[in-house]
Amino acid sequence: MDRYLGLDAHSESCTLGVLGPSGKRLQSLVVETNGRALVEAVRSIPGQLHLCMEEGELSAWLHELFEPHVAELVVTVPHATKGRPKDDLRDAWARAEEIRIGAVGTRVYKPPLHLTPLRNAVRAYGMAVQDLTRVKCRLKAVLRSRGIRADSGVYTPAKRERWLSQLPMVHRPLAEWLAEELDQLLPLRDKAEDWLLREAKTHPIIRKLETAPGMGPIRTAQLLAIAANPHRFRTSRQFWSYCGLGIMTRSSSDWKRDKTGGWVRAEVRQTRGLTRQRHPLLKSVFKGAATTVIRMPAHPLQVEYHQRLQAGIKPNLAKLTLARRIAAIVLSMWKHQEVYDPKRRKNVIEPS
Repeated sequence: MDRYLGLDAHSESCTLGVLGPSGKRLQSLVVETNGRALVEAVRSIPGQLHLCMEEGELSAWLHELFEPHVAELVVTVPHATKGRPKDDLRDAWARAEEIRIGAVGTRVYKPPLHLTPLRNAVRAYGMAVQDLTRVKCRLKAVLRSRGIRADSGVYTPAKRERWLSQLPMVHRPLAEWLAEELDQLLPLRDKAEDWLLREAKTHPIIRKLETAPGMGPIRTAQLLAIAANPHRFRTSRQFWSYCGLGIMTRSSSDWKRDKTGGWVRAEVRQTRGLTRQRHPLLKSVFKGAATTVIRMPAHPLQVEYHQRLQAGIKPNLAKLTLARRIAAIVLSMWKHQEVYDPKRRKNVIEPS
């Protein structure tokens, strides 16, 4: 007998709701957020179990915990519930009902366990780069606030004194403190990069994908850690949307009557833009790869980019097209387990 479970997880307690095949509410439990207690609670429910829970900070751990003990496990991003009553048990019943009737909305993919070391290395590198960038911006902001326009030499200890000496004494201690923080973060960033490259070497596919235009080992490692499996995406369009490179079209009042009284599609002005339901790091990976290719003289994709500019296409749209082209190439290489061959792909036309 099938049983449909909804789980609402929090740091101290988890609320579990159990439905039968007809939708009857059979049981509800409040369990301590403890691995052993949660597994015992789920295993105490008889029948074939189908479990649904919300995406959150605990979802990856809970997914690993429950996967061996249930027949179906779904992590979802539920629809907004503004203006409606909300509590832990209501959320648990709602998740159980969604998986019972097949109305689960956005499903969240959880990568396999063997990618966990690489994913942690990617997270550490991303946090190190973000922290380093933030401190650099703060240091320059202190100088700009006193009318000092410093160049990149302010980030180097040997050249920094030239700029800090121009600050009044009341403002100089803050700049020196930020400079000291910057000097401590630089080795940590380098250590995180070495960790990431070391983990990347344990995955043979990275050596093939890094041959793609503009990618390299770091961007390829970030791609593998996030996307995990190329066969999740049936077409390049699905991959573009996941990366934030898919174009969204919105319109209204699409139909009007013609002279015969029938309905025809009206030529209405549509608002176009990129999808916001995306992974921001993947968007950064492929936009960064496009920027690198633009700086590569005589590369076929760089030549195509300049041809688009000469045809009157705006630079940002030409760069977007280049990023989509690189993403499609990488997806194809990944699916076929092959290295980049410019002769094979020079005549490939991006689908409209």
